[in-house]
Amino acid sequence: MSVDATLAHIDANLTQATDRLLELLRIPSISTDPAFAADCDRAADWLVADLQSIGIDATKRPTPGHPMVVGHVEGDGPHLLFYGHYDVQPVDPLELWDRDPFDPQVEDTAKGKVIRGRGAADDKGQLMTFVEACRAWKAVNGTLPCRITFFFEGEEESGSPSLVPFMKENADELSADFALICDTGLFESKTPGIVTMLRGMMGDELTLTGPAKDLHSGMYGGVSINPIRVLTKILAGLHDDQGRVTLPGFYDGVPELPDELRAQWQGLSFDHQAFLGDVGLSVPAGEQDRTPIEMIWSRPTCEVNGIWGGYTGAGFKTVLPSQAHAKISFRLVGDQDPDAIRESFRKVVQDALPADCTVTFKDHSNGSASVFETDDPTFEAARQALSDEWQVPAAYIGCGGSIPIAGHFQNIVDTTPMLIGFGKDDDQIHSPNEKYDMESFHKGMRSWVRILAALST
Repeated sequence: MSVDATLAHIDANLTQATDRLLELLRIPSISTDPAFAADCDRAADWLVADLQSIGIDATKRPTPGHPMVVGHVEGDGPHLLFYGHYDVQPVDPLELWDRDPFDPQVEDTAKGKVIRGRGAADDKGQLMTFVEACRAWKAVNGTLPCRITFFFEGEEESGSPSLVPFMKENADELSADFALICDTGLFESKTPGIVTMLRGMMGDELTLTGPAKDLHSGMYGGVSINPIRVLTKILAGLHDDQGRVTLPGFYDGVPELPDELRAQWQGLSFDHQAFLGDVGLSVPAGEQDRTPIEMIWSRPTCEVNGIWGGYTGAGFKTVLPSQAHAKISFRLVGDQDPDAIRESFRKVVQDALPADCTVTFKDHSNGSASVFETDDPTFEAARQALSDEWQVPAAYIGCGGSIPIAGHFQNIVDTTPMLIGFGKDDDQIHSPNEKYDMESFHKGMRSWVRILAALST
């Protein structure tokens, strides 16, 4: 295999690769809106044709929702699966875009060239870094270096309702040694990383009911229970003064960070003051005995995402409300059990209810955390390949959010996920004027070439 020649081919054909990405970006594959169902189908067809053009046995596979795209390349050595999604977020509010979101262009900015358009970073640009790496490898070497499966879905931005059933029905076909997932980013927009831990999430919604109807606070105030007062007292008690969550059993299954990983994270020199300053804050509010980067990547949380009740319209209405509502989410790590935490939370609420107050609950999300062991030398080979391309030591990093597909690969098809992405903090994904840096696209392609070489030897 000739890695240097393949990298040179990518450099020489960057314009053509960019043109192909722009063509894919012009397809408004918004998965959440039924009006764009035909466009989602068209995007799947485009990917099938593009994969077939480089000799990949690719097909469009129907689901109850938007289709999957699956392609195969036979070969020796490890079996790698690459996952991405071709659907995109809605573009509202349209008036905040500087250009038509589905008329993408390469723009010059103060920080360099960017590809501007909906889906540029999430996830079409990232998806195409791998496809283009394979195209270049095939052009230079004749064949790809190992067995590869391509797996693209069209419902990631709408909750992936068809994904789990499809993976279960096709588990043997989708099983591989490693699943490469390109839907993450660079640390602080400059350091390449491999995500090795993802937080899970459990969400709950509760409604407290006191009186049978809203009451006049002058007539009933003081003598009647106020569900907002009850609710706010319960919510305020979910944390102690040091930022720790007070639910019984909440920290069961929460691991301590390995010393080696803690040292690596400290070496990243995370600027939490700038991180908080960007959103008008200054003081870390979580567990006071943890560093800010630990709070984001490796510690569990309990957050109130919404609270309402009584009169909230214009003016003033002296009402004593019948009901009060809240939505609570728990980000989970390690081996925390989301079902046990839901049970503990509900018991705390029920035990705190005074007379004349009742509660009902509504389940929301429920998923465990994912942790990927880096003892396998494949992880270190990939990390070194990233370091070689970016000329910055790549790191094993965490992710504050939840990426369910990673857990699905672990639990459904018994495949180890490896999350590597090239997005930057200012890509404005899910927002107006989304972009993907040309550097991310270019070096992303080159990174995958180096990783393919490292993993197939």
